[in-house]
Amino acid sequence: MSMKDESLNKADGSLPDPAELCEEEMMKNTSQTPNPGRDRNHRQSGLLSAVRFRFSLRGYGACMAALFLFCLGSLFYQLNGGTPKVLLDIRQYLGESTYLDDHGHPVPTVLPFPSQVVYNRVGKCGSRTVVILLRLLAERHQFNLVSSDIHNKTRLTKHEQVDLMRNISNMPQPFLYTRHVHFLNFTRFRIEQPVYINIIRDPINRFLSNYFFRRFGDWRGEQNHLIRTPGMKDDERYLDINVCILENFPECSNPRLFYIIPYFCGQHPQCREPGQWALERAKQNVLENYLIVGILEELEDVLLLLERLLPHYFTDVLNIYKSPDYRKVGNMTGTVRKHTPTLEALQVLYHRMRYEYDFYNFIRDQFHLMKKKIGLKSASQPTAHRASFLKELALRTPEPLDEEEELEADLEDANSWFVQP
Repeated sequence: MSMKDESLNKADGSLPDPAELCEEEMMKNTSQTPNPGRDRNHRQSGLLSAVRFRFSLRGYGACMAALFLFCLGSLFYQLNGGTPKVLLDIRQYLGESTYLDDHGHPVPTVLPFPSQVVYNRVGKCGSRTVVILLRLLAERHQFNLVSSDIHNKTRLTKHEQVDLMRNISNMPQPFLYTRHVHFLNFTRFRIEQPVYINIIRDPINRFLSNYFFRRFGDWRGEQNHLIRTPGMKDDERYLDINVCILENFPECSNPRLFYIIPYFCGQHPQCREPGQWALERAKQNVLENYLIVGILEELEDVLLLLERLLPHYFTDVLNIYKSPDYRKVGNMTGTVRKHTPTLEALQVLYHRMRYEYDFYNFIRDQFHLMKKKIGLKSASQPTAHRASFLKELALRTPEPLDEEEELEADLEDANSWFVQP
């Protein structure tokens, strides 16, 4: 029946068909009755969307954590100057990469040997000899030698340290930089740390050589001491060394006698104060930052070790040093008017320099240990110095040159003032 007929029936007041009423009622019930299957599907779709949202948050967190770990690893790499140990352990655990098998070796970005060497030479410890040798070696082996002309400024301000370290690190490699300067900690300012080398000598011998040279010079010129110390009065120039020591003149007492240790301790103000702190810090720096610290009394062994450890710089150095032409250079470098202090003065001097001798003995032992590891037999085995071993000796041997304000005197045995009874 059409809608029009239905409306006419309702208008006429006629009763609707019972079959139609039943059909209408069933349709209403069907529309109002809940559908469990459909509701369940709706809830499942909502749950899946929530799970997808939850998984997306976890994925984002994992990505951020991985990025953080990568940045942290990069920071350790830069600060430590190499791959962190944990990454090396992981690499070893996972095995070697096959990248090189597929692509070959990459172009090296650094030289395959120490290409940054600093020789912060200690005054009156054979530095002039080594510098002369380095000039000859630089021409032969084509490395960049930079020898500073600044001889009297070993302690620097923070800004001076940074400027000097940046200038050093920007030099064309391979280079060897040398200057009279106390140890510089490059890593403190996040600059790549170079390889350090140095040479020291018996502290009393170093002091005596400097004392007489400042007053009387050497045989290279009669008036060279007057040029270097023009303001020194005659009373000071002709001051007897025994009087200087026994009467505690500033030149013969601390902190002036505390000379070698600051070169290895560093730029900290406490490094210039005689004591255990500076001594221990100097030892630590030697162990951590120096490839070799030799002793002048065994200079030929030092040169031989340098040739073994740094062949790109020091190959043939011992042959050059032993050549007759080179040996003639030292004939005019003997310090004038040098004489031996009394035993009493030596004992006082030794006591004042006890930290210096502690450090010297440490360096000597480390040097002999290195010779043993490499297979070199020591030419001499000086015993550790003790106050009871002090004796006055008149033995003299030639010294090497030195170019600073305290030009190097002749090469002396470290035990020229000490013998075992």
